Amino acid sequence: MEEYLSFVSIDAWTMIFTWVNLIILFLLLKKFLFKPINKMLDERAGEIENSYKTAENTKSEAAEIKAEYERRLQSAKSEADGIIKSAVETANTRSEGIVNEASEKAKHMLQRSKKQIESDKESAVREAREDIASMAVEIAGKIIGKKLDADTDAKLISDIIDRI
Repeated sequence: MEEYLSFVSIDAWTMIFTWVNLIILFLLLKKFLFKPINKMLDERAGEIENSYKTAENTKSEAAEIKAEYERRLQSAKSEADGIIKSAVETANTRSEGIVNEASEKAKHMLQRSKKQIESDKESAVREAREDIASMAVEIAGKIIGKKLDADTDAKLISDIIDRI
């Protein structure tokens, strides 16, 4: 075992150099490896945090835009409803006006027709009376056998017309 102990000996100077090398290696790794990696990790964390903030801002802006869109849509719907209601009211008013106008025209036409019929009736009755009176005078003249004068004819015709 002693042979093996010569391989496993503890040398103080080797141990000191090993510890010094280890400390130097640690300091070098800390300066050239850990600091840049930590800096890169911090930058990445900052970028991620900025991405989250940007996403939140974008989300809130989208919510505001959506609310504005819905408000405008509601406004457009109410405006469209108002326009439709106005158009219906205008159409109803126009149709009532047209119906009233047509009714008035029909009344006027009916009144004119009645007046024309009444006028034609009176004219026909007057012509018939005159024809009957002149025939009666002719018959009376033939019966009497002589021609009467114009005054007597007129008097006789008016008497006959009054009796008819």
